Amino acid sequence: MKKLTILSIVAAAILLGGCGDKGKEATTEAAAKATESTKTAAEQTVDTAKEATDKAADAVKSAAKSISEATEKAVEATRKAASDVTDSAKEVVEDTKSAASDAVDSAKESVAAAATSVATAVTAITESAAGAEVYKKCTGCHGADGQTKALGKSAVIAGESKDDLVTKISEYKAGTRDVAGMGNLMKGQVASLSDEDIQAVAQYISTLK
Repeated sequence: MKKLTILSIVAAAILLGGCGDKGKEATTEAAAKATESTKTAAEQTVDTAKEATDKAADAVKSAAKSISEATEKAVEATRKAASDVTDSAKEVVEDTKSAASDAVDSAKESVAAAATSVATAVTAITESAAGAEVYKKCTGCHGADGQTKALGKSAVIAGESKDDLVTKISEYKAGTRDVAGMGNLMKGQVASLSDEDIQAVAQYISTLK
C-alpha cells in the first residue's frame, strides 16, 4: 500500500514537471518525500523483521531448554530404574544363595542322621548276631528264650536291661558276684568272654521275651 502511494506521488510530480520551475520544485519536493517515506517504511520493516527474529530465537531457546530438561529427567529415570532392577536382582541372588545354603545344610543333617541310624542298625544287628552266638553256651541253664530259672535258683534273665546285664556278667567274671551260691559256676561260664562279648550277649538277652 505504501509503495503504491509513493509511486502515485512520483507520478504526480512528473506530470507537474512540465509546468516550469515551480513544477521542478514540486517534483523535487515530492521525490524527497517519497524517499523519506520509503526509508521510514524500510526501517519499520527491518525493525519488525528483527523483532520477529528475536521472538523466534527466544522460542527456539525455550524449546531447546525444555527438551534438555526433559532429556535429563528421562536419563535420571532410566538410571533409577536400572538401579532398582540391579538391587532387586541382588536381593534375588542373595535369597537364592540363602535358600540353597539352608537346603544343603538340611540335606547334610538328613544324611548324617540317616548314616547314624544305619550305623546304629548295623551295630545292633552285628551285636545281636554275635550275642546270639555267645548265648548258645547259656541256653543249657537259662533256656533258649532266657525264661528258665538256672537250676531253679536264678531269676529269669530275658528282657533285663542291657546295662544291668553287662554289670552283672562283668561282676561274675571278676568273681565279685555270688547269687544263690552260683558265683563260681557263672565265673567259669563267663571267664573267657571279652568286653565286646559281654556287650553283645547282654544286648541279645535284653531283646528276649
